[in-house]
Amino acid sequence: MTVQAATATAPTAPGKLGDALDPAAIQTYLAELDTWLRVRRSELDELDRAAIGAGRGGELAGDMSLALALWKAISDRYQLVFATWDGGRVLRQERERISALVWGRLDSASELPGGLAVSLPEAGRLCDALTGQLRTRLALVPDADRSATRIRELRAQLERIRDQVGLEPANSRDAAIERLAELMARLEVLTAKAERGGDVGGMLGPLEAEATTFERDLIVGNARRRDARSKVLSARELRADLEAREAALAKLAETAVATVDPAPRYAVPDVELLGPVPVTPEGIEPYLERLDRVAQAMEVAQHAYAAALDEHTQLVGLLDGYVAKARAAGLADNPDLAESERAARALLERRPCPMAVARQLVTTYQTWLTKETP
Repeated sequence: MTVQAATATAPTAPGKLGDALDPAAIQTYLAELDTWLRVRRSELDELDRAAIGAGRGGELAGDMSLALALWKAISDRYQLVFATWDGGRVLRQERERISALVWGRLDSASELPGGLAVSLPEAGRLCDALTGQLRTRLALVPDADRSATRIRELRAQLERIRDQVGLEPANSRDAAIERLAELMARLEVLTAKAERGGDVGGMLGPLEAEATTFERDLIVGNARRRDARSKVLSARELRADLEAREAALAKLAETAVATVDPAPRYAVPDVELLGPVPVTPEGIEPYLERLDRVAQAMEVAQHAYAAALDEHTQLVGLLDGYVAKARAAGLADNPDLAESERAARALLERRPCPMAVARQLVTTYQTWLTKETP
């Protein structure tokens, strides 16, 4: 199996935690993140098939599972940011919520090693690093004809690592700088050899693997240090994130209830009812547990409301596909088909749309099309 080298890199997030992000920057980031999510999922699926086909599914299961868990966490957070964005109808409060959703910790920390908590940008970089490592371990990157491109990608990766090294604490920074310098020196040797016309394909793979592992370790280490600072600080961070998610989830729920009937009827948890974050050792642990239960309840509600909206979108797309097929066959003006389409579209545009009847009307159009197709 041949798999093309990845071209998608997680987009750079705008602003920082607490900013009221610029609307244009939010729109650009959402578009880039949507593209990254689709491309990255396709690549992970292809890598998974390649690993299984090569009989290495078990060997690579750990990294593959973590990469997919990161992708899922990023996708879930994208849904909330997109709901808060609401087509650009955002005032300062909504833009601050989006900043909290982007830069706050993801809600799927329990799925990551050691309960690791990472922000959306960190999760994207970590997913990129893991995907690059999987690709390298499977030897799916072409060699000679891709050497120049691989060298450029390595140089860009080492620049990202340089930025990450700057976040290391004083007691470990010197070792990280030394490791980075060693990788950069090896890359310069390979670059010079490639410029002289030498074959560097066999030497690039190990360097790529080491750089990817180093980048991943730096990201994970930085996130773990942040998570270990203080349970009180962690509780405050999670509470702020839940407050931002609460507003986004309320918007998502409102849209679903207005769009489809029946709609899910999950209550959006009120974070205020949890009370202030305690500062005593005996109070913080139970509070963190309550925060986690609220996060889980929000995740269940989010998936239910998103699935309801997605079914409506899929029905519209299904009808569009049938109509396109009818036009291609010269049957779009058939009175029965035209009336069936009109009825289905009218119902799909109704708010809220009665989904059981809408399903039947789309199926009716399909039945008429099957009947009239020669």
